[in-house]
Amino acid sequence: MLATYLASTPLLEESWRLCGRANADAHQSFLLHRAAEVAYVAFSGVQVVDCSEESCRSLVELESGGGKGVFSGTFCGGGGGGGGGDQEQEPVMVHGGLLQLFLFFYHSQNFQNKILEVLNSSKSVIFTGHSLGGALASLSALWLLSIAQTISPSINILCITYGSPMLANESFSQAILQERWGGNFCHVVAQHDIVPRLLFAPASPFVAHLRALFKFWQLSMSSPVFKQLASQLSYENYAELLDKVLACVEERSRSGRNGGGARSFWPFGSYMFCTENGAICLDNTMAIVKLLHLMLAKGSAEACVYDHLMYEDYVGKVCWQFLRRKSSAELPYFPESSNEVGIALALQSSGIATQEPAYGTARNCLAMARKLGCKRNLNNAKMAVSLAKISPLRAQIEWYKAFCDSSDDQLGYYDWFKRRTASKRGSKVNMNRIRLGQFWDELINMLETNQLTHDFHKQPKYVNASHFYKLLVEPLEIAEYYRTGMHKKKGHYIEHGREKRFKIFDKWWRDRKVGKEESNPRSRFASLTQDSCFWARVEEARDNIYQITGEMDSGRRSFLLDKIEKFDRYAREMIERKEVSVDVLAKNSSYNLFKEECKELKAKMQLLPPHCLEIF
Repeated sequence: MLATYLASTPLLEESWRLCGRANADAHQSFLLHRAAEVAYVAFSGVQVVDCSEESCRSLVELESGGGKGVFSGTFCGGGGGGGGGDQEQEPVMVHGGLLQLFLFFYHSQNFQNKILEVLNSSKSVIFTGHSLGGALASLSALWLLSIAQTISPSINILCITYGSPMLANESFSQAILQERWGGNFCHVVAQHDIVPRLLFAPASPFVAHLRALFKFWQLSMSSPVFKQLASQLSYENYAELLDKVLACVEERSRSGRNGGGARSFWPFGSYMFCTENGAICLDNTMAIVKLLHLMLAKGSAEACVYDHLMYEDYVGKVCWQFLRRKSSAELPYFPESSNEVGIALALQSSGIATQEPAYGTARNCLAMARKLGCKRNLNNAKMAVSLAKISPLRAQIEWYKAFCDSSDDQLGYYDWFKRRTASKRGSKVNMNRIRLGQFWDELINMLETNQLTHDFHKQPKYVNASHFYKLLVEPLEIAEYYRTGMHKKKGHYIEHGREKRFKIFDKWWRDRKVGKEESNPRSRFASLTQDSCFWARVEEARDNIYQITGEMDSGRRSFLLDKIEKFDRYAREMIERKEVSVDVLAKNSSYNLFKEECKELKAKMQLLPPHCLEIF
């Protein structure tokens, strides 16, 4: 689908055209181009990074290597494992030399100014680059994706690279999947181009050859005239390099994801493999590595060198063949299985003929990738059934809330549950709370382990259901947290006790498409308080009042007073906008207790010296 989409739009041809311009005119830099509301940022492949040096091409932890404060916490906090368990995750690691090169651009005022221009004037931004420029494009796209949620959540970000070297390890790839950014990266790879496979092999025996190769490639990128230097290359030496790379890629494809450990390179995003016969696009990393091996195995040393410079031809053929639409009559006839037809089409595009020894391996590889894709769609359908099955649990909690809000005790939903005694009703609601949490945790785990489709989290059904669940059930989570005294052991809920799922649902809700009706003012109080952490803020504010009574340090006392006043103002504004439920206003609710305690505190403050009253 991605290959068809790119070939059917100007994105592929335009991004490559700009890569060519950057290679020729923007050495060691980048260029910015705008087309209507789309901005292209193209990095030159002519960069100063010695990929032949082992110290330069080693993987480094993104956090300690300089990425802390630049990229999001998922990438700088070791959160790339994606399994949802308690086992220690491998650190997210990237190519050390390429990271330092990106940070050079990142700290450049010119780069920051250009990106700010893009954010202010464009709805979409395409990062692109050839060779080393592709790696810079990937890191730039990752950086912008990390910050876009806070500064420009509506902007669309896509990265298209050409012949880019491997960039990072398996933990990085898993972190990309966790963030649901796999579809934002498309790596175009020529059939025999050795550069995307190069980092699977050690450089030490071939340092001189690699330096000569990169010099030739970069001169040729600068001007096609330099391609004539190819006659001076000794392909016998490069045949040895090809054999070594081929053996290492084959070994990596056999060992699988965990075979190389944390310090081994691994693909991420989608890969579009281009041949004379068309293109094939994959997002399954195991299948990608196998195709990297099988397609390289068909090439000569000369083809592996030249293919790194042939992307203009490949892109033109892919776009032309999409328009031409090869007749299905050219394919073998499969009367019973459209799945077989799809695999046959992909194999035809890969350039691997039926009589070749690699055909069976390639076919099995594509069948596995297709099966996993179908399984994701099946899991989507199963998850929809599971969502329907938990609806009665949610409905029972809604009924419980209505019962609490209308009770003569005037405690309200939150406080009734927090102060509940042993009863069948309370136990039932608590069990429903736990079961609903288990459902959503399982769903998130399936998302993070790539068992659901890439756009699953954007479907309105799940965005709305998760948001309603959060507003309805998180007050119960807060009540249980404070009821059991967890705040005394771990600290207050928002910082120390909030479950990961609620933070994820916050992000889904922020990223949704907002309709005009949502900006209309409310005419009555909300059925559910629109800040699901409201009661945690109440508890923290009440604790601040308790602390201030015995606080002797004037600086600390002023700090606590400021926090109390800020919450008081925030709560009153929510009530004015009618964004709270009626349980907040219940006579004996924790919020009304806070108001009374706040009044008492202010009265006591009247007896203190004037400088302590300034905050009020």
